[in-house]
Amino acid sequence: MYIAIPVDENKSISKLLEAKEWAIVEFDEGVVKSTKFVPTWMEHGVDWLDFVVLENRYENAIDFLNEGIMVLARREGQDSIEDIMEAFKFKELDEAGF
Repeated sequence: MYIAIPVDENKSISKLLEAKEWAIVEFDEGVVKSTKFVPTWMEHGVDWLDFVVLENRYENAIDFLNEGIMVLARREGQDSIEDIMEAFKFKELDEAGF
């Protein structure tokens, strides 16, 4: 599965409007297989995005929902890609976009 995360120049999660690029994480059987960085979530270079993880649950997620992408939001203290993927693995992210 593929998970998209908007990131800043330090590769930490950022708000949608402040994202410098997007991390596209390939996650399979509880393990991060690869991470690549792309300019926009629409130019992800994979067949399908399964999830998007946003900086907070109040961001505008309608574009992702319209594309059939599940939207999650990080919790306080989950700033790095590694933190977020660890939280994803243990289902410690919140649903967002409603």
